[in-house]
Amino acid sequence: MSSLPEEVSNDPVLLSQLDRVDAELVWTLEESCHGATWNELLIPYTVLVHNGVMKVAEKAVRQSVSLPPRLAKQVGSMAKSRKLSKNRMLLELIENGIDAEKRKQQQFFALAERFRNEQDPEAANRLGDELGRMVFGG
Repeated sequence: MSSLPEEVSNDPVLLSQLDRVDAELVWTLEESCHGATWNELLIPYTVLVHNGVMKVAEKAVRQSVSLPPRLAKQVGSMAKSRKLSKNRMLLELIENGIDAEKRKQQQFFALAERFRNEQDPEAANRLGDELGRMVFGG
């Protein structure tokens, strides 16, 4: 391996990854590539090709929102503790809030269905009170 650069021939990891022919080819390429180092020639690269099979990510819609200072501070400290950007933290809070509203609505409709189907007047009264608390609070 006398034709290899010293840094390649002295590196056992590189030598284990390259066989003699490949290592000499790299050195030959290095000499013919206008001074590029062997390391630059070995850098792998990826060509990104979109063939239409993968779904294209949905384009984000930019929105502006004004937050009270107390709420902005809470969002900032939550984001910092979770090592997220404030924008990402707001996004997660909004998604969680939407999910919670959907669950609340499903619970309401399930309770309303139980109320409509209840035969026992005492149980129906209890379910009606529970529905009232869901609607009006308290």
